[in-house]
Amino acid sequence: MMFAHAKINLGLFVVARRYDGYHEIETVFCRIGTADRIAFSESSDIRVTASSEDIPTDENNICHRAARMLRDHLGVSDGVHISIEKNIPVGAGLGGGSADAALVLKELPRFWHSDISSAYRSRLALALGSDVPYFLAEGAALGRGRGEQLDYFPLDIPFAILVCYPAIHIPTTWAYSRITPGSTGKPEDLRLVVTEGMRNPEILRQQLRNDFEAIVFETYPAVRRLKELMLERGSVFALMSGSGSTVFGLFADELAAEALSRELAGHGYRAFVTTPHFTA
Repeated sequence: MMFAHAKINLGLFVVARRYDGYHEIETVFCRIGTADRIAFSESSDIRVTASSEDIPTDENNICHRAARMLRDHLGVSDGVHISIEKNIPVGAGLGGGSADAALVLKELPRFWHSDISSAYRSRLALALGSDVPYFLAEGAALGRGRGEQLDYFPLDIPFAILVCYPAIHIPTTWAYSRITPGSTGKPEDLRLVVTEGMRNPEILRQQLRNDFEAIVFETYPAVRRLKELMLERGSVFALMSGSGSTVFGLFADELAAEALSRELAGHGYRAFVTTPHFTA
């Protein structure tokens, strides 16, 4: 089994709308402990199975598409059975599908006893989705452009990270269609804000923002209440991840994070805690 870890966005600023219909963003991607488990086995064709009924397993599955693209590029005739144990909530702003696809791009050539250049792998990743390139390497990263212009850097988070998905699916296309790019400004040096903010969370509270929060909170007030609850229960900083609806909070008290996680799970939410100083 191989692990495809989820991510959170430490700040998400939508800077401009591009000529190709995509948006320019600036964000810091950071992995968390929650992960899908993926295994490859021999098959006469490309086949995907999953533990969750929330994702397709046919040609519309992003891992299936990644495998087809690789097979076409490598010129191999082999198949593969991709088994996915789904632990990352689907459509939650945590990059689960992107992480899975990136793992396929990294590991499947080796399974087929072949190889692919890192440059071409990156091209395939971007063709699959804007978040996929981030998952090709380790560590946190400052992301610009569509998210594919990546500057990786070490980031130690000395807090427990409580991540909660309130079972509200927010389509990314819906969120982007309602946003006004560049209307709120952004920090001059987002990477510095994040790194300094880990030593002084007041910096995070003053300068980090997710531009999608206002849109999502207005339509889905339960997401706003979730963020408020984390702050009430001891989080030194809380923010929505991606275009929602997952909210994460940084807790100096790991026991408080665990207690709130259990409480939220009791209300039917998906909640996870990543321990301080987690690296992946």
